[in-house]
Amino acid sequence: MGFWAQRVFPLTYDPLLWLGERRCMRALRAEAVGQAHGRVLEIGAGTGLNVRHYPPSVDELVLSEPDEAMALRLESRLARSGMQARVVRAATEELPFADGSFDSVVGTLVLCTVRDLERSLTEIRRVLAPRGQLLFVEHVCAQAGTRLKGWQDRLHDPWWRFAAGCHCNRQTLPAIQRAGFVVESARDERWRGVPSIVRPLIIGRATV
Repeated sequence: MGFWAQRVFPLTYDPLLWLGERRCMRALRAEAVGQAHGRVLEIGAGTGLNVRHYPPSVDELVLSEPDEAMALRLESRLARSGMQARVVRAATEELPFADGSFDSVVGTLVLCTVRDLERSLTEIRRVLAPRGQLLFVEHVCAQAGTRLKGWQDRLHDPWWRFAAGCHCNRQTLPAIQRAGFVVESARDERWRGVPSIVRPLIIGRATV
């Protein structure tokens, strides 16, 4: 992925998502992020498309992003917004925070890209306080046996290279449950305005 993932993809990320944001994702971000409260960590914050949606109930906001080019764009958007937050360059698999540091963890379109999903979820659970919540919007694997699932599997490798490490066929909700979270709510959605292999979505809330 080299040059494309490190240099080009961060520059094209927002334009590539523009239609999908307008037609669906912006509203889902607002719904999920709007439930955040207390001490909040956003994992894989990318270019900062969630920043505008954080409510006044947030006491402290930490934005983690491991990619340097993405983090720089995140800091620029944060400065323009006037919101007070701290950007930390950290991968979700190795969060540099003490146990129980946060009341809410927010993740949108990030668990599809983490290198190690199980380890990432273990880390998220570790840094959440008792009764803390994970708020998520993720594109996921289509239903087994469907044509779309077949296309996700066939196109996984080229999509992974194009989308800088994104897995279009991850079974994310079962992984969240296996990690010990209690899924309080979850529903299926369709991400309009994007390629069909990443249209199946889940939006939900899980607690520890």
